[in-house]
Amino acid sequence: MSEKVNRLWYKRHLSPWLWWCIPLTWFFIVVSGLRRLLFRLRLRKTYRADVPVIVIGNISVGGTGKTPLTMALVELLQANGFKPGIVSRGYRGEGPFPQQVNADSNPAQVGDEPYMMAVVTGVPVVVAPKRAEAVKILTEQNDVDIVLSDDGLQHYRLGRDIELAVVDAARGLGNGWRMPCGPLREGWRRLKRADHVLINGAKDTDHAAKVLPKLAKHKPPVAMQIAAQGWRRVTDGSEIETPDGESVVAVAGIGNPKRFFNLLSGEGLDIMETRVFDDHHHFSASDFFNVSNLYPVVMTEKDAVKCRSFARPHWYYLKVAAQLPESFNAALIQQIRGLNNDH
Repeated sequence: MSEKVNRLWYKRHLSPWLWWCIPLTWFFIVVSGLRRLLFRLRLRKTYRADVPVIVIGNISVGGTGKTPLTMALVELLQANGFKPGIVSRGYRGEGPFPQQVNADSNPAQVGDEPYMMAVVTGVPVVVAPKRAEAVKILTEQNDVDIVLSDDGLQHYRLGRDIELAVVDAARGLGNGWRMPCGPLREGWRRLKRADHVLINGAKDTDHAAKVLPKLAKHKPPVAMQIAAQGWRRVTDGSEIETPDGESVVAVAGIGNPKRFFNLLSGEGLDIMETRVFDDHHHFSASDFFNVSNLYPVVMTEKDAVKCRSFARPHWYYLKVAAQLPESFNAALIQQIRGLNNDH
């Protein structure tokens, strides 16, 4: 998705540049609505796993913070005695699918986010465009008692016990239109059916409610923050106090690069130059041929895993983690324990 389209989608109103897409949007609404109806009427089968399944997704295109949330939930579940595993589509991965991910996997084959999650969390991760296939392999070949699906809110073939929907506080739902006129895969009312809606970047509950006032009338959204956890060297993951030099070159191949750049500014870095690549971009050394050795390069952890083989010593990534209210954590664990009685 190009930055230009992204800017048009996240204006307050539908841009005249996108008016020609209106017929395509209505076609998208009809097709996606019929697809949902087939699953509701049980004319298409839904796969139900033997263990609880939690889907972490969104209704908009682009980065909202699903992956940091998934990794935070892994820690929460482990701290409460569960053995979680993760499934993912493996977006932009070359395959073959399905495939279990480990530290020896190639990010180009399995996808950058699944590879990062497998390395960072250490829990079993399986990728497949058909999430039901991934869940079968994950539960049959690994000792897991709960499954986290990173993305897949619209993947109705996979039955789920709990839905967590993530919305970016700064961008909200953009212009409110469905694709391709806007960033939405489904209308805002879809959030009413999710068990919990988390607003990434909201300072507190009141702030979260202001991001989606229509939804707040039906259920209180949960405030969520992505917090910096310190700097690491791209070459070997070793910790450093702060990037060397007065100014840095910031690189991002993620769904919402502006949020990352704002986070860097909040860390006190002077950003001399920003370089934005498409989300899930397959980095190569040629992408950095004209980057001066005089300035440190900083990036996300997701981008770093793809640059490690050719990284220079003064390239760094900022480790981040999702922070959630204790009240939400307690309520979610209680909800999950109730599910275990049903499985």
